[in-house]
This record gives sequence, C-alpha cells and structure tokens, in this order.
Amino acid sequence: MKTNIINIGNSNGTILPAKLLKQLKLSNRSIVELKLDNGTIIIKPEPRQGWADAAKEMSAAGDDQPLWSDFQNDFDQNE
Repeated sequence: MKTNIINIGNSNGTILPAKLLKQLKLSNRSIVELKLDNGTIIIKPEPRQGWADAAKEMSAAGDDQPLWSDFQNDFDQNE
C-alpha cells in the first residue's frame, strides 16, 4: 500500500486508510507508538486501550466481582 506525506497544520503526516484502521481496531485518538527501525517507520498500537476506564466503570457499577466466588483447585486447597 502506498500513500503520500501531506501537510497537516504545522506538521506533516499521512492518511491511514479506514480499512487498515478497522483491521487494527484503531480509531481517531487511538494511541500508537512510532519507532524508527533501520530506516523503516513502525506504527504500533498501544495494547489494551480503554481497559483502565472500563475497569473503573465496572467497579463503580459493582460489576467487577468474580464469576465463580468459590472456585478452587487442588493446589489452592493444599498449598
């Protein structure tokens, strides 16, 4: 896939096709890491985006309790 470098305000950038973003499960404001590796630009998605906020919402709603309250195995009981 080829694209052009374009002016974006006082900076330069490129447009990432919607199909590519959808495959990567990214959207506007997604956090990515940019890295230069031997002359190649790597754009890597930040893992688990939104998990912290979702956990806070679950906790506030009381929906963060274990699914199995008394689920133990032999190791748990003997150790």
